[in-house]
Amino acid sequence: MKDQIIRTFDHVHWANVRILSALQAIEELPERTVRLFAHVLSSEKVWLTRLNERDSSHIPLWPSYYIEDCEQLVIENKEGYKLFIDGLTETDWLKYISYRNSSGTEFNTTILDILTHVSLHGSYHRGQISTYLRQDGFEPVSTDYINFVRQIETP
Repeated sequence: MKDQIIRTFDHVHWANVRILSALQAIEELPERTVRLFAHVLSSEKVWLTRLNERDSSHIPLWPSYYIEDCEQLVIENKEGYKLFIDGLTETDWLKYISYRNSSGTEFNTTILDILTHVSLHGSYHRGQISTYLRQDGFEPVSTDYINFVRQIETP
């Protein structure tokens, strides 16, 4: 289980770096695209904070970040998730984490389900970012998991 989650979060980081690189190459970056990428990264930070059983209410879900802020969050999130996942034991995956969502409603969700959500949430929005890029006349970014696997595996 742990190896697959590590691989999944390696993909999350790989995909975030690909989006970041594509956005950094655009001279006049569309605001909606940066805002959506900032949302992906800030959401990752919110969930990491919750996984560490700390209050996440101070972290905005839709921040007004610059691309430089996004670059810093890409690094922080990778390091934070690596540290968190490395510290998990086989019995931790089904441990429930209590947290409040952005509306203040309390929930209890397993670590495994939260980690799965984080990876899927980012994939969904990175797909939207590629759509926005195409609509704005830029090359979309392929961040599909299979492309990540093909890039890291050697036959």
